[in-house]
Amino acid sequence: MRLAILSDIHANLQALEAVLRDFATEGADRIVCLGDIVGYNANPIECLDRLRELDVVWVAGSHERAVTGQITTEGFSATATRAIAWTRARLGADMLAFLSALPAQATVGRDLIAVHGALHPPVGCETVRLDTDERRLLSFEALRRHPSGARICAFGHTHQLGIYELHDGLVRTLHRNEAELRDDAYYLINPGAVGESRTDDRRATYMILDTERRTVRVKYVPYDFASARAKTRRAGLLPRFWFLPPRVRAALKRSRRALHLGG
Repeated sequence: MRLAILSDIHANLQALEAVLRDFATEGADRIVCLGDIVGYNANPIECLDRLRELDVVWVAGSHERAVTGQITTEGFSATATRAIAWTRARLGADMLAFLSALPAQATVGRDLIAVHGALHPPVGCETVRLDTDERRLLSFEALRRHPSGARICAFGHTHQLGIYELHDGLVRTLHRNEAELRDDAYYLINPGAVGESRTDDRRATYMILDTERRTVRVKYVPYDFASARAKTRRAGLLPRFWFLPPRVRAALKRSRRALHLGG
């Protein structure tokens, strides 16, 4: 089975349409969506409608849980919180009910488990970030114990591409855009973000997982970033200092957090 794995669309219709066009050239069998379809940008309804036309395996992201009121926005940035309220006011009862019913995890065939944030916590897994080796090891341990017998877990939430392997008790990061997967190893894979890049590379990213050939491949897809950003700006959803590169904004955010904690 060939699976197109995508995450963190964040209501960016231009990015999603570009990815779906690219996906169509891959001959993949199914789409696996790792959540955060909504939030940050201005086309939540259109993105949901577009994906609901397709054969998609869904899991809920933190933004879906927040929009439906299943979790609070505590810990969300001011920009994210503003977008949650904006989105909630525009979704009808049908879409809110659909988002409320999304599962925290899904198993695809015998090979893959899909989550948004992490596999290991019994509650609140949508909000946990697998951004350290220690946290990834906890999800690896949960993967090893999972009753499905799957050896691959796909996750999102961090907006950072990653292929991580557990083999002979050692965890390593595979720094490549295509990898052959060992039969005797376990893997955590993150396809990055479709619609909300956290790097200076504004292209959308997703992954193609071939469960028969045991390969995973990263796809980079350019899209009309200027049009998407203009819609977000008109909706009043852009963050402060939006004109700065993502890396610079992240550094400013860390500095503000450090000053707050120190004060």
